[in-house]
Parts: sequence; structure tokens; C-alpha cells
Amino acid sequence: MESLINANQNHAIGYGDDQWTREAINKVKETFDIPYEPSFVFNGTGSNAIALQLITRPYHSILCTEKAHIYVDECGAPAKMTGCQIRSIATPDGKLTPELIKPYLHGFGNQHHSQPGVIYLSQCTELGTIYSIEEIKAITLLAHDYNMYVHMDGARIANAAASLNVSLKAITKDCGIDILSFGGTKNGLMVGECIVVFRPELEKEIKFYRKQSAQLASKMRYLTCQFITYLTDELWLKNARHANEMAKKLYLGLSKYPEINFTQKPESNQLFLTMPRKTIDKLLETYFFYFWNESQNEIRLVTSFDTTPEDVEQFLETLKHNL
Repeated sequence: MESLINANQNHAIGYGDDQWTREAINKVKETFDIPYEPSFVFNGTGSNAIALQLITRPYHSILCTEKAHIYVDECGAPAKMTGCQIRSIATPDGKLTPELIKPYLHGFGNQHHSQPGVIYLSQCTELGTIYSIEEIKAITLLAHDYNMYVHMDGARIANAAASLNVSLKAITKDCGIDILSFGGTKNGLMVGECIVVFRPELEKEIKFYRKQSAQLASKMRYLTCQFITYLTDELWLKNARHANEMAKKLYLGLSKYPEINFTQKPESNQLFLTMPRKTIDKLLETYFFYFWNESQNEIRLVTSFDTTPEDVEQFLETLKHNL
């Protein structure tokens, strides 16, 4: 917020030709150790749609999990904007593996079938789980053997890096990821995401896809000034670590109750669990959270950069009186 206020002075050239955007571009390049310019956009759906347009043609298919954000939560925007078939793969934990992907790698060169072109990964996944470095490398190696691209949806990548205790570069560029939707909003930014490319052939056209996708900000400095702050003194990591720590504190408190069962391994700042419906209904009178599978009384609880220990303790206290 301070960065926004500081950028709101006098006049600046629009569409990214300003000092804040130049500095943010350099910050991203330094963070990921790349020579290519990133592209700043408004939101995650726009970021994913642009990234996928950049690496596909309409005759391609995009492989993802059945819980993938592009498949479930983006109102068909990626399919509409790319023209591609999106093929979902069932997984128990939200993560793809080479073994799960291989049955879908067929029909190459057959004009009657969509051509497998992209593998889409979410890091963290939609189920709060995290790909290890080895797991990512196995997928990118497979994809590249078939001349496919790998797109990483990094809306929560900071939480993954914090959990694994590695750099952002270590779980993207160093693993062979081709293009990244680099999230900011879920870890403290007011608005703004960033598309990071790791292949030279992808840099040239991205600005045109951004404009066609209505994601080019005229007052770009209000997006990019935040990324300067975000990537300075590892604020991104501080925020993500705090969110993860609060989730761990919440997990430990919830684990005391036999009525509560966790449906996914807690690895990030997202918890998936079941509890009695009457308890859920009482909690919803005070707190907001999503049902994940209402028929199973499964809910998702998410902590953030500004969740306090007192927030967690108050939630657990309210829970105790309603179990």
C-alpha cells in the first residue's frame, strides 16, 4: 500500500514506459535469473489465459488435473481464449505424475485428434499440496521429450517455495518450466500478477497477447510498484512463511479433535478437512470459508500473510464451543 501511495505522485508515461515498471522488470529478471522481460497483468485468470495462448495453437490439447484452476474455476476462459481442448486427469492429491500423464500422450500427427501441446501444473496445487523439485523435473523432462510446453500456475508459488525452503528460481527455471503465472495478489499485493517466460521464442509475442486479452494496464505503475516492494528484501518469502506458519498452528489445533479428519496432507497455507455439518454451519455464522465437497462436509480453510496467532486462537475457541 505504501508503494502505491508513493507511486501516486505527479504524472508518468502510460502502458509501462515508466520508472517503476523498468525497476520491477529488473527485479523479476534478477529473481529468476533470466534475460527476458516479464509481463504484468491484472489477475490470475488473465495471466493463465495469456500464458496458454502464447504456447498453444487451437488444435492443441492442454493436460491438467481434474481440480485445475483453468478447468474448474475460470469460467472456461482459457478454453475460449486458446481454442484448445482441456483434458482433465484424475489425481488423489492434486498433483500430476509422468505415469498419470503418459496415457494421454497419443495421436501425435493424426489430423483427427487434438495434439497434446501443454502440461499445466499448479504450485501449490488446488488441494494445498506441493510438487517437489524432483517431481517437477520428471514432468518437464517428459513434456520436452514430446516437444510440449509446461505452464506453471504460480498463484501460490511463494507458499510452495517457503515450504520447500528453496528459491523461486529453483522451482521454475531450474526445473525446466517454460512459462510461469507468477502470483502476487494471494500473498499481499492489492492487485497484479506477472507472466514470466523462460524460453527465448516466447518473449516476442507476449505483449500482443496481453493487449488482445484486455490485460494491458494504462497506469502500469500501480501494478509494478508493488512488485518492486514484493521482491525487495524477500518480502514475498516473509509473507508466505507467515501464512504457512499460521496454517500449521491451525492444523495442530484442529488435529486435537477426533470429529475432524484431514483429506489432504497439510503442506502450505491451505487445509482441507471434514467436520460435522452442524459445526460448519455455526462457524459460517462468524467466518467465511468455502465448501470443497459439500456432500462430504469437506471444507477448505486458508491462512494468509496477515493472519494473526490471535485469529487462529479465536477460530479454535469458536470451534471448541460448537463441536
